[in-house]
Amino acid sequence: MSDIDIPSPVAEFIDVVNAGDETAFLDAFTADGFIDDWGRVFGDRSAMQGWSANEFIGAKGVLTPQRVTVDGDTVTVIGDWSSTHANGLSSFAFVVAGDKLASMTIREG
Repeated sequence: MSDIDIPSPVAEFIDVVNAGDETAFLDAFTADGFIDDWGRVFGDRSAMQGWSANEFIGAKGVLTPQRVTVDGDTVTVIGDWSSTHANGLSSFAFVVAGDKLASMTIREG
């Protein structure tokens, strides 16, 4: 990631995801944060943890960023997602709230 400038806290979030740190992954979100994975919304910590255990951290997911755009408080990372659950170019749109993430929306890259 060193050649791509990714703003905080998104850069740190990608680092903890790639390191497989589920606690830090969950702690990266605001109290009312949510994940939208192709229209499936996980809106509380328990739902986010269950989703992650099967499809994200638990699936040994690694995100390799290729492009980043910033529009206000939204940081969009297009990157190669590799895991035991799903693989391929994906778009991760993060809404940043201070030093946390208000949301992460995953779509086709």
